[in-house]
Amino acid sequence: MERAAVVGRDAVLAEARQTLTAGTSVLLEGDAGIGKTAVWRALVDDARRRDWLVLTCAPTEAEAALPFAALADLIRPLHELVPALPPPQRAAADAVLLADFPDEAVDERAIGAATRSLLEQATAHTKSPLLLALDDAPWLDQPSERAIRFALRRLAPRPRTLVACRTGGTAPATAALDLDDAHRFALAPLGAGALHQIIRDRLGGTLSRSLLARIARDAGGNPLLAIELARAVLRLPQPPGPGEDLPVVASMRQLVADATAALPAPSRAAIRLAALLTVPTVDDLTAAGVAAADLDPAEEAGLLTVRGDAITFAHPVYASTVRAGIPAATRQRMRQALAAAVADPDERARQLAEVATPPDPAVAAELAAAARRQHARGAPAVAADLYERAIELADRDADGWRLAAVQCRFDCGDYTAAGAAADAAAAKLTGDARAEALLLRAMVAWSADDLTGAVTAAEASLASATDALAGRVHAHLSMFHDLPERGRAHANAAIALLTDRGRDRQLLCGALLNLFFHEVREGKAPTELLDRALRLEDGTPSWLSGTVPAIWWKGIDDHDRARARLHDLLAHAVARGDEPWQHEVVTHLGETELLAGRFAAAGRHIAAARELGEMLGTGLVGETWLAGTLDALRGRLDAAGAVADAGLARGRATDEPWSIRIHLQLAGFTHLSAGRPGDAAAAYSELATLLADLGVVEPITQRFEPDWIEACVGAGDLETAQRALDRLAERHARLPRPWTTLGLARSRVLLDTATGADPLPALAALAEARAAVPAGVLPLDRARCLLVAGMAHRRGRRKREAREALETAAAEFAAVGAAAFAERAAAELARTTGRTASSTMELTPTELRVARLAAAGQTNRAIADALFISPKTVEANLARAYRKLGITNRAQLAIAMIQVPPAG
Repeated sequence: MERAAVVGRDAVLAEARQTLTAGTSVLLEGDAGIGKTAVWRALVDDARRRDWLVLTCAPTEAEAALPFAALADLIRPLHELVPALPPPQRAAADAVLLADFPDEAVDERAIGAATRSLLEQATAHTKSPLLLALDDAPWLDQPSERAIRFALRRLAPRPRTLVACRTGGTAPATAALDLDDAHRFALAPLGAGALHQIIRDRLGGTLSRSLLARIARDAGGNPLLAIELARAVLRLPQPPGPGEDLPVVASMRQLVADATAALPAPSRAAIRLAALLTVPTVDDLTAAGVAAADLDPAEEAGLLTVRGDAITFAHPVYASTVRAGIPAATRQRMRQALAAAVADPDERARQLAEVATPPDPAVAAELAAAARRQHARGAPAVAADLYERAIELADRDADGWRLAAVQCRFDCGDYTAAGAAADAAAAKLTGDARAEALLLRAMVAWSADDLTGAVTAAEASLASATDALAGRVHAHLSMFHDLPERGRAHANAAIALLTDRGRDRQLLCGALLNLFFHEVREGKAPTELLDRALRLEDGTPSWLSGTVPAIWWKGIDDHDRARARLHDLLAHAVARGDEPWQHEVVTHLGETELLAGRFAAAGRHIAAARELGEMLGTGLVGETWLAGTLDALRGRLDAAGAVADAGLARGRATDEPWSIRIHLQLAGFTHLSAGRPGDAAAAYSELATLLADLGVVEPITQRFEPDWIEACVGAGDLETAQRALDRLAERHARLPRPWTTLGLARSRVLLDTATGADPLPALAALAEARAAVPAGVLPLDRARCLLVAGMAHRRGRRKREAREALETAAAEFAAVGAAAFAERAAAELARTTGRTASSTMELTPTELRVARLAAAGQTNRAIADALFISPKTVEANLARAYRKLGITNRAQLAIAMIQVPPAG
């Protein structure tokens, strides 16, 4: 049968096989019955014969309502890998496979993460090519589709994917599964010869050649239609003669309807009951009063097959045609009979949902129970639909179900639907129930980057809440508020109302972290709050403001501890598949590495954050600002300036102080780096005023005062420079940190030099400050101290000290990739020595390549390996480069190469 089914498709099979072998996905397209499934099966069988790891699913139209039906089929062969998954993913996979019913609701995102992990592990274990094969992709149930899409978007390299898709369903299959790069194969109608062979193989050789030719013509090259047309001919009392018409058919659906109508009444009833079930089984039909023999005529007619307890329609269109042909009253009676007969409670609920009319509290309760089960399994969208149907059937207020439906919409990431559902629920509810709905509305707004909406909804929630709920609302408001005074007040209120038991524990931990955060911003450092919160976590990071410890540690330049905390948070977020949390954590990692002077690592994290943000569809303010800051440090000042301007415009338009603050700092730094000290000073002054208006004494990771002082000195505004220095001294006295130590010492040298005071005491203090901060803690800040020292020495006509400081500064800037500062150091050195690098035209191509690699810190051996020359040749080319450039060592080479234009 399979050989006959792929008759006439040799060319398509060969090309599709070659495409899959090359690692490209394949999309099979065509009308219903054209033979997509037959070709799909042939390719699957071929891959298995070649020892590929093949994972398949073939959903039907009825199964589109069955959560995780397709995904369970796909990952079931990998069940032995499930125990090795992280706990959240293990619970998620067990829930999908129905291996265990979870004690707590499974996060749908953990299911996507588990799918990805299983596919990665499977590939690593087998070392064989992996093929994901999906037949009739438009009938994927939504939870399965979301999990598969989640995994496919994140697997690198992406596995080969083979999808069969009806022409009318192409958009869902390609868009939902991100298969736009797949090679498309549109299956063309078959010729008469191929159809002859298919009909003979399927039905036997009882039709004449001339009759077969007429059937092939009328079927239009569609093999399934040809088979059914041949069956219709065989049902006639005698074959049509040469001058007689074949059975008149408008479509294959008509043929199937005719075949169904020709069945005996008991068999017709049996096939209709089977078509109404999501997954038809002999046991369920027997319980509904069907005799096993009643299925035989339908099987003989080729409409379905029975294997053991499983009943499978020969083609999806057969089941949908049978369902469409059931009269409404008959369908109602049949669904009621199935609801009374089936063993699965969720199937019973689905049948009841189709026939119940309000009010029907008993059915409503069953639907709500089914919704709870689906939510626990990680199918919140399905659960939300069930809850909403239960509410329609309820004969009383269903406050709990309304809230559960909103929570489900929120859990599946549909923020638009969740916001609308929360608003609708709040309009119908009172008291704590209304407060719960408004709190959910606030969380939806927060997740969608609508900070004003989050505060407004949470404040409204608080107005309706009793003390039992108020503590939770206060905890969230302590996170939503940017003003330290208000955030601190809400945190204190939450701590007073919450306990350290049950679900309060995580919220109490978050409130403590937020209180610590706001206290720090008001100029205090009550670390006992931080310690208490970390003890409460007990090894499981808080989801509410869990990044606060890392923000604190990076603010005090304890980058190792901040990095470790963030990687711990990232591991938890990845295990859960929680991408919003990952997005937040990766953004903080980017800033941590930026402050630590590890620009390459910062760039990787910033790029990852931007990719996550784009995938999530959330705002990209934080990571865009970080990317702009990195651009400024690397000398790409036009790009940095554009980010600053756009961020300021957006922040002012939406009245978001946080966005305005960070972009004012970027604007000031960009102006300063571009040699516009007056503009830089104006931006920093506005920033300081804004912070004062907000009551922010300690902006933690914003460290702008040394740059403000430098800008004011450059603009000749020494009075403002002194005020900024006093502000920095207060920050240092309040909380000495490596950056305040270096910034204060650097700023004093700048101001003393500008005012004509003897800078030597300040230079000595700067040297001590630099020695006190380890080289790996703040490499950029330490190098900037040398730049200032070199400039001060040059102005004091101490050329040797100036040259040594500037050469070392330039080398340290080059080492971290701070091109903007490296160029400044080179320019200051040129002014000091009166010498610039010789023209690169004097260097041969080999000398230039060797010099560039040496300036980047490569050893002679590494350069020799990179250029495929001997170490002696490297040494000779380096010596000639030194001579031509007028330098004597590698520190000078780093400076000289800064002045060399890039190749090309």
